[in-house]
Amino acid sequence: MNKSVLLMLLVLGAFACSEQKQPKDELPVYGETITTETDTTYHTIGNFAFYNQDSVLITDETVAGKVYVADFIFTTCPSICIPMAKEMLRVYDKYGNNSDFMILSHSIDPDYDTVPVLKEYASRLGVADSSNWHFLTGGETDVFTLGEKRYFVTAQKNEKAPGGVLHSGAFILIDGRGRIRGVYDGTDPAEVDKLMLDIDKLLN
Repeated sequence: MNKSVLLMLLVLGAFACSEQKQPKDELPVYGETITTETDTTYHTIGNFAFYNQDSVLITDETVAGKVYVADFIFTTCPSICIPMAKEMLRVYDKYGNNSDFMILSHSIDPDYDTVPVLKEYASRLGVADSSNWHFLTGGETDVFTLGEKRYFVTAQKNEKAPGGVLHSGAFILIDGRGRIRGVYDGTDPAEVDKLMLDIDKLLN
């Protein structure tokens, strides 16, 4: 398993709500939880706004009420993005026509990954006309903050990393209320198989 993914899983594990005595077939909710006598507040991804490969503004309102999978990529990535794309295509092939499901792939090299570049990248993957898979670009600080503070994944500049950017290979499963319900190694077919089983649970 990718080291950054393993570290992220350990961090998320510390926040997982295992103490909530959930049924075995129910997915946990990841992130900090605040419980009072009258209510429980869960970590959510919160507000965001980025442009997709068609210059359409995609926000948290776009995915409200939908199950979605998020990842962090860049189009010139010479390493883990290649197997990640292959595995995400498997997810898309199964759920791409489901109106209750989306994929958000955030570029962590927005200076290079402009809207036309992302459109070409989507074309190479064969999903350029998809309404369910959005390749997102925006401010560098915004996307790094989103990755590390909201999704709890590695996303930062690092000259020693392949392509000059250090990022996680995680696929993050989000429910219709914006809560993290699972984290999976996007380079591992067995992990992605588990992801799809968990997507089924949320959709059903």
